[in-house]
Amino acid sequence: MTGTVVHLSTLFHRTWREDPADAEAAGHRLLVRSGYIRRVAPGIYSWLPLGWRVLRNVEAIVREEMDHLGAQELHLPALLPREPYEATGRWTDYGDALFRLQDRRGADLLLGPTHEEIFALTVGELLTSYRQLPVTLYQIQVKYRDEQRPRAGLLRGREFLMKDSYSFDLDDDGLARSYTAHRHAYLRIFERLGLPVVAVQAVAGAMGGSASEEFLTPSQVGEDTFVRCPSCGYAANTEAVTTPTPEVATSDRTLAEHPAAHVEDTPDTPTIETLVDHLNAHPTLGGPARRWTAADTLKNVVVMTIGPDGTEEPLAVGLPGDRELDLRRLEARLAPTTVRAFTEADFAAHPQLVRGYIGPQALGTARGIRYLVDPRVVPGTAWVTGANEPGRHVVDLVAGRDFEADGTIDAAEVRDGDPCPECRAPLALERGVEMGHIFQLGRRYTEALGVTVSGPDGRPVTPTMGSYGIGIPRAVAMLAELGHDERGLRWPAAVAPARVHVVLAGTTDEILDASTTVLSELRAAGIDTIVDDRPDASVGVKLTDAELMGVPTIAVLGKALAQGRVEVRDRHRGDTELVPLLDLVAHLRARG
Repeated sequence: MTGTVVHLSTLFHRTWREDPADAEAAGHRLLVRSGYIRRVAPGIYSWLPLGWRVLRNVEAIVREEMDHLGAQELHLPALLPREPYEATGRWTDYGDALFRLQDRRGADLLLGPTHEEIFALTVGELLTSYRQLPVTLYQIQVKYRDEQRPRAGLLRGREFLMKDSYSFDLDDDGLARSYTAHRHAYLRIFERLGLPVVAVQAVAGAMGGSASEEFLTPSQVGEDTFVRCPSCGYAANTEAVTTPTPEVATSDRTLAEHPAAHVEDTPDTPTIETLVDHLNAHPTLGGPARRWTAADTLKNVVVMTIGPDGTEEPLAVGLPGDRELDLRRLEARLAPTTVRAFTEADFAAHPQLVRGYIGPQALGTARGIRYLVDPRVVPGTAWVTGANEPGRHVVDLVAGRDFEADGTIDAAEVRDGDPCPECRAPLALERGVEMGHIFQLGRRYTEALGVTVSGPDGRPVTPTMGSYGIGIPRAVAMLAELGHDERGLRWPAAVAPARVHVVLAGTTDEILDASTTVLSELRAAGIDTIVDDRPDASVGVKLTDAELMGVPTIAVLGKALAQGRVEVRDRHRGDTELVPLLDLVAHLRARG
């Protein structure tokens, strides 16, 4: 295979010395400065020639592994009709994140965020028999999501390229096999890209389905938080972490042995901090003197839920006072319902709620406010909580004896050191960037859209689906984020825009003649090359740009040619060696 040679003297390209004003992450700054991408609008970027080469190299690795998996590539439109998404409920479930528009005839359309519906309909139209299953289809297609806060360049955009694949199987065992095959393919993809990932349990959210895993690259620029157990290997996105339930005796006898609940004056204690200070200033409020902590209190947080149809209903969540309510975990459990803060107007509409002193006695479906509690609030646990009167709290209020909740919900913040739900060892909390997500969707979409095939007995059978996504630009962004130093980018050879960056350190006949020979040999050897032959750029500028652009190997044709040698710099190791000109191509080929 013949290699390509890109001449910087004619390339549509420019580097920048200043950081872009909107860049938050180092990788984002360097992608812009090195001339790989340009911002068009918040969350929308153009790919310049060298950036497009990197993107296509990542895409090629993804495509190779999908083809190896046995998936078949097709291409569906990004502009889609409303009706299939209406049938599955996602026209409303996606909320404001969906780009909606109308054509000149007034028909509702959307820009596809994912393509489950259209893949399911396509399969339903073309396949008729169980003998045609299983089948896995994929595309590499532009997706659109109206992100509220686009950030970090390519890490969270409103337009992005995604590989999305979909498996269709006759039964759940087949779905499990397809899911496992995709999982292994994803691990191979990330290994080839040089991206470290952790596969973690996740929640399905608006996608629906049962099993779901994310592939996260650990990074401080990530918006996702996840936990890992160093003891048993458990890993989960914090939205999916389950809280171990405390073991508390709950017989009628042990419940009766608790002191009776009693209301105490606690003036000027609307916060957990002020309440704990008051309790410790009066240590015998609950009987024998003790040291009180926030974990002894029951905090009741009221939010307003917003259903897909816009209907609003109040919801109260009870949790230990030393924990904060995690709204992302809450929304993950309530999806597709979202939540917002309770306002002054909301409190005015519910006068039974005394801000700062809300207790379970005023909550519950029967009282017009659904009440869910943290898994730690189990029958037999005693709490200090609001008495629904200004300046008063209830002490020794026992769950299961003095109040009942409408259910439980795992929505409290997850902390470093929390017990592992599988082995109870301390969990380690980390941040990461989601690189891929796989779902066992089941029959949600095929049932909603009436997709069936003829089964072995001739009766209609509804296929079961899996959905599997990888963000291609996000992989580029993370490679830039992880692979850089103070001088610029450092691309892995597998995705770099070229394997060698040749710098002409002058315009002498000796240098020009050597470059002609070297470039011809590199092309013949199948080695993609960038050559900096700009006549008006100094050697210093050329070397600075070469390091900024991050091609793995820099070959400098300059003074060393007088001794028949070429200066070869390794961008990753940072070392430099002198290689005989006649051996240069063989040397570069041996480096891989």
